[in-house]
Amino acid sequence: MTSLPLAPERSFASDNAAGAHPAVLDAVTAANSGHALAYGEDAHTRECEERFRELFGRDVVTRLTFNGTGANVAALGTMLGSLSGPNHAIICTNWSHIEADETGAPERILSTKLIDVASDDAKITPAMIDDVAHLRGVVHHAQPGIVSITQPTELGTLYTVDEIAAVCDAAHRHNMLVHLDGARIANATAALGASPDALRRFTVDAGVDAISFGGTKNGALGAEAVVFLDPQIAIGSEFVRKQVTQLPSKMRYLAAQFNALLDNDLWIDLGGHSNRMATQLHGLVSGIAGVELDGPPEVNSLFPRLPSAAIAPLRDWCFFWDWDPSIDQVRWMTAWDTTQDDLDRFSAGVAALINA
Repeated sequence: MTSLPLAPERSFASDNAAGAHPAVLDAVTAANSGHALAYGEDAHTRECEERFRELFGRDVVTRLTFNGTGANVAALGTMLGSLSGPNHAIICTNWSHIEADETGAPERILSTKLIDVASDDAKITPAMIDDVAHLRGVVHHAQPGIVSITQPTELGTLYTVDEIAAVCDAAHRHNMLVHLDGARIANATAALGASPDALRRFTVDAGVDAISFGGTKNGALGAEAVVFLDPQIAIGSEFVRKQVTQLPSKMRYLAAQFNALLDNDLWIDLGGHSNRMATQLHGLVSGIAGVELDGPPEVNSLFPRLPSAAIAPLRDWCFFWDWDPSIDQVRWMTAWDTTQDDLDRFSAGVAALINA
């Protein structure tokens, strides 16, 4: 019987499995003092809205939501409403969360069509947009009106600043809007410069129109935000948010979480730590015979291929998710609270099981 080391305290299943950062918990506790008016009419929400304006360096409109699917639906629903008529569709990749992992929520709730394009690296290119744009003006087709990109993507790949700018240029040339699904926007920001300026370069400066800004995967208890970078596109967003069941009554608690994360760029620091832990894990396991890896991760996810016999016992010892069982590929993710000890124990367990 293979002797395994003590299992890591934290799993490598997902950054969604991590707890909340202590600063977030403290902020929620502080916000719990006394009464505050509901539905965003409170000091915590006003502070949060101002923090997002400072972060992006412009007059953005922020709408807090409960979860990522809700943020995407609220963002896309508002953007569809700013277009001329309800006949518009959303272009995304076959890997996008709105296409593959939201149970058809945008299509069911918004009565729109997703036009998914195949992409090996989960990224949309201007050529893909041009290929779909020929549908515009043809009465028999839903009209492409929004391009939705994910940064970083579900495959752990990153758009460069220039790539996003090119996507936005192509979309705007065809009179389409651009939505960025940023459930892990902290990881992307940390990887592309680790500063608010880095964030602005691949969002407002590149031409993105609206963002689903993630907090839950990066130290929040459960808080997301829709940030409209163009206030004109945000018109009616307060009503759309209510219609799609994403209007928090006690909004102060969501706002307090973001206030803690945005303070002194804690959100970027947490994303950077998560990325570094993934890079270190890659280095620790890449020398283990039987572990097949691509290059170092761009953010906080690895997609190794393992000997099939080792996967189940390894997962029983320290849980993670399968990715593509047909090629024995799994996914390992690090989080804001992953420690060096977690990495050392996990890599030792991988070596012990594969070499058994």
